[in-house]
Amino acid sequence: MHFGIISPPVPGHIHPFGALGRELQARGHQATLFHMPDVEERVRREELRFVAIGASDHPAGTLPALLAELTRLSGLAALRFTIEAYRRSTEMFCRDAPKALRASGIDFLLVDQTELEGGSIAEHLGLPFVTVCNALALNREARVPPPFAAWRYRDSWLAGARNELGYAISDRMLRPVERVVAKYRRRWKLPAYGSKEESFSKLAQISQQAAAFDYPRRELPQTFHYVGPLRRGLPEPIPFPWERLDGRPLVYASLGTLQNGREATFRCFTDACTGLDVQLVLTHGGGLDERAAADLGRGGAMVVRYAPQLEVLARASLTVTHAGLNTVLDSLSCGVPLVTVPITYEQPAIARRVAWCGAGRVVRFEKLTPERLRAAMREVLAEGRYKAAAERVRASIQQAGGVRRAADLIESFLDERPSTPVRL
Repeated sequence: MHFGIISPPVPGHIHPFGALGRELQARGHQATLFHMPDVEERVRREELRFVAIGASDHPAGTLPALLAELTRLSGLAALRFTIEAYRRSTEMFCRDAPKALRASGIDFLLVDQTELEGGSIAEHLGLPFVTVCNALALNREARVPPPFAAWRYRDSWLAGARNELGYAISDRMLRPVERVVAKYRRRWKLPAYGSKEESFSKLAQISQQAAAFDYPRRELPQTFHYVGPLRRGLPEPIPFPWERLDGRPLVYASLGTLQNGREATFRCFTDACTGLDVQLVLTHGGGLDERAAADLGRGGAMVVRYAPQLEVLARASLTVTHAGLNTVLDSLSCGVPLVTVPITYEQPAIARRVAWCGAGRVVRFEKLTPERLRAAMREVLAEGRYKAAAERVRASIQQAGGVRRAADLIESFLDERPSTPVRL
């Protein structure tokens, strides 16, 4: 089978799709990701096939410019900026992807849950598809806070009312994207969606979360599956100066790939380690220039551009992070507790889940100081309950099945007969 992948253009989504694609390729299938030209190099590094679309309005250089602007924003400003970029990419997919998918001979689609247009494209082309939840699951329940909210989980009518208000605000902000999808569904003679959930696959919804890292759920469809992090080794080994580790408790710090230009935040991380008997390994992912990285390292931190994350975490005692889902899941996969400093997007909601399951502490970004961070780090390192909670989530992840179970689920639907495809 030839699988087509519809994904956001950022590493946090492409990396798990890369692992899933490589697993399917190891089973004899093909996997191709479709996106703007800027994404090609990263996709090729994941050892997937790539087909460029959208060159007319997303020429080379578009994505770096978007990401550079994003690193300067936080909170609602970052969210609004992202939604406008999302609207433009949704238009690009609806306009260009159907022809490219047909030309490539795609048999089956893998659609990121955040790409609301993916299900409509599959329906338009008569292709079966599976939804892959690489971010927090978007499935709504009145008792579960929206995935962008920093609210604590509470099982009460008052909390439910607040959640409903949050979902209403989310709906309003996403209307520009929904209008694009609705326009193309009318053009393709497809019935209008009654809710976002109708854009999710009826075959399977596969989530990177483990059940232990989600709030209590009561309304998930039977087609929803927690499989845990989608990982399958690294296509190319990442060099790392292992000889520099000195045996002290290791603290791993990362701001992921979209917030990694925040030199002041990294400086706070290094300053917070002053007075703690730990060794800090800080990875900036190319967000800092050589001067800034060297300056951060003068205080004793090991500052690297990239690190083999899972291998380093296997030796770590604590993770300090912005609460990006992949870093959090990798930490919990290794039984490592966390101190989270959420900045924007769904990071506050991920951080709240870390606290809810007992695996770490949250330090609010707007109140971040070396002293506050140091106090949280000292507590999580000293109190065994955080490590024990991380180990409980680790056990849930190990039982979930990971990328192999995800591929098994997908292969179980390969006999599904799509409807008659349209003529393009």
